[in-house]
Amino acid sequence: MLTVAFIVSFFFAMNIGASGAAAAMGVAYGSGAIKQKYVALLLCGLGVFLGSLGGGEVVKTIGSGIIPSSVLSVKIVIIILTAAAISLFAANIMGIPLSTSEITVGSVVGVGIAYQALYVSKLLFIVSIWVVVPIIAFTLTFFIGKWFLALKRKYPQVERGKWQKSFMALLIVAGFFEAFSAGMNNVANAVGPLVGAGLISVTKGTIFGGVFVALGALLLGRRVLETNGKKITRFSPFEGCAISGTGAILVIISSVFGLPVPLTQITTSAIIGIGTAKTGFYIWQKRIVIQLLKVWFVSPIFSLVISYSLVKLLLDSDLYTVIAIFSVCLATIGVISLKKTISEEKRALHENGGGI
Repeated sequence: MLTVAFIVSFFFAMNIGASGAAAAMGVAYGSGAIKQKYVALLLCGLGVFLGSLGGGEVVKTIGSGIIPSSVLSVKIVIIILTAAAISLFAANIMGIPLSTSEITVGSVVGVGIAYQALYVSKLLFIVSIWVVVPIIAFTLTFFIGKWFLALKRKYPQVERGKWQKSFMALLIVAGFFEAFSAGMNNVANAVGPLVGAGLISVTKGTIFGGVFVALGALLLGRRVLETNGKKITRFSPFEGCAISGTGAILVIISSVFGLPVPLTQITTSAIIGIGTAKTGFYIWQKRIVIQLLKVWFVSPIFSLVISYSLVKLLLDSDLYTVIAIFSVCLATIGVISLKKTISEEKRALHENGGGI
């Protein structure tokens, strides 16, 4: 069982690299500062490994700050990491940059609910940070974007010649800085439960976790890199600096205080902030943005339900509770699918002038 726990942890770490860490370099890639995907992913891997060495405070929060460490047996660790890995793997298949902090905390909370052992006040504080920090990122980049548009109208040459080259170089540095922040915050999601259960030390956990997150960014991060870099909105090198710099600063500050924060939500919110400044709120009508918002809302609940169900099924042998939860999930999916079908039929009727 101990071997299984480490295998699941490192598999999860690789998926973290694909989702969160790879998204950190999406801005530099999308703006053209880095032309080749493999270069962006290589820099990302290096940055996230170095950052992971300073992520000990977040590791402690994931390991013992949400539920008592006494609850964390080897089997519970496997359940937490399996539930989080399933959620993240599904998002990576869809190419959606998902918050690994949210799904990991969701998995831990699922176990806490099952055992009625949950630090509610600490959890509510963490969730409030999840709401506030992306809003701060959006607001900052929105006003920076507006300011830069005004500057370009007054000085059109600001994006040409030596200025453009300088912004390109600065953007690569900012992207690396953001990858560093990803390692500092997100590696804890993979190794925190192991540390909380006493299966590995904080130091060794951050080192091994950092290695596997870096590998995940290199081997699995291409689709998320493409999504964050080019499918949401286009941006200049200066705008990219604002996005990566804002994300990195907010995540590093949170990491120092041991707070697991949604890096991908912060980065994507910053991208949407720049896009809104340029094109108005039209960007919110893009399907990819709507899809991102839906996944962000559902993902922590999804991982919570999975971990709670696994505890009830595998440890408590409570099959009836699992069947009830599964039935509710099926009913919810059915309602969503029905609403989508009705919406598409109404759209088709409207396009045909109300005819058949």
